[in-house]
Amino acid sequence: MQEALTAKDGMKVLLEHLMKESMEEQVEEHIGAGRHERSEDRRGYRNGYKPRNLGTRVGKLELSVPQVRNCEAYDPLFWNKWQRNERAYLVACAEMYFQGVSTRKVRKVLEVMCDGRISAMTVSRIARELNQKLQEFRTRKLDQYEWPYLQIDARYEKVRVENKVISQAVLVVLGVNNLGRREVLDWKIGDSEREGTWGEMFQGLKDRGLKGVKLVVSDAHSGIRAALRRHFQGTAWQRCIVHFKRELMRKVGHKTRQELLADIKSVLMPQERGECMRRGEEMAAKWEGRYPAVARTLREGLEDCLAVLSEPEELRAKLSSTNLPESMMKVLKKRTAVVGVFPDRASCDLMIGALLIEQHEKWLAYSRPYMNLEQYRR
Repeated sequence: MQEALTAKDGMKVLLEHLMKESMEEQVEEHIGAGRHERSEDRRGYRNGYKPRNLGTRVGKLELSVPQVRNCEAYDPLFWNKWQRNERAYLVACAEMYFQGVSTRKVRKVLEVMCDGRISAMTVSRIARELNQKLQEFRTRKLDQYEWPYLQIDARYEKVRVENKVISQAVLVVLGVNNLGRREVLDWKIGDSEREGTWGEMFQGLKDRGLKGVKLVVSDAHSGIRAALRRHFQGTAWQRCIVHFKRELMRKVGHKTRQELLADIKSVLMPQERGECMRRGEEMAAKWEGRYPAVARTLREGLEDCLAVLSEPEELRAKLSSTNLPESMMKVLKKRTAVVGVFPDRASCDLMIGALLIEQHEKWLAYSRPYMNLEQYRR
């Protein structure tokens, strides 16, 4: 009697089937014709299959990759992205193991990822390959486009530095180019979000050809603002509306937050700067007696939340906050949670970079742009 499949075995079978079907569809698109189809758009012909194995966290997948002739070689779209991401996990976890800072949780992760069998030589080789790919990505030229919109954000990871576990800032810059396409432009692991750290990133982007920046969206961190004033003089700054609302919510009691949230929504509702400022002053006067900090924050920060009103109306929802990078940061957090504490900055940079490039390539694969910038291009 055949033994029942485990959950891991079942996932392996499912992945093999899905990848087989995916490759069949991809190769038909690659050569411009289906199997035995007569077509004027045909660019090549099938030429059998080549067995290849793909290592994953659920085991080794045994796949048959379609081969072609009389045209450019076919390479499965998922192959490099999948292996790069798997390798990033492997390197980060394995470094913890070999440096003697492993925990029971990390050992379990290693057992799932690579069956607990991995050599230091293998880790070193994989790390060199991955580091080279990350370096090529983060030094690529940006001067073929203009980049009217930047969105920047940061989060923190635990990293072991000189035998101490400290928080390290993960700084990420996303850009939307003049074709409306979003891309990951750069990332950096730093001690904090101070002006110098952000300034190094911004200078690096300009050295790579970044140009045409009209609007930068971020929270109100003083280090970000100082670096923007220094490196992007004359560029508009949009204070993230979501962060602004959160800051206001922290200044009142729990029972009062719904009332405060309704008021700030009313202030931001008009699509005209003067009316927003008028409503903001009315709201500040209303709350000044009970919560002076609310009134002060409104008067000091509201105008910075309205820079987006200078942009086309159909773009404002996507430019009024840092929701795009924040969503990405949540994904990073889930994926890095399996590590817990990184053994050093290099392993943190390695995993973060691999995950960001994975998301970057997903965006490039979308047929529709993130924003319709036809008016901007004209």
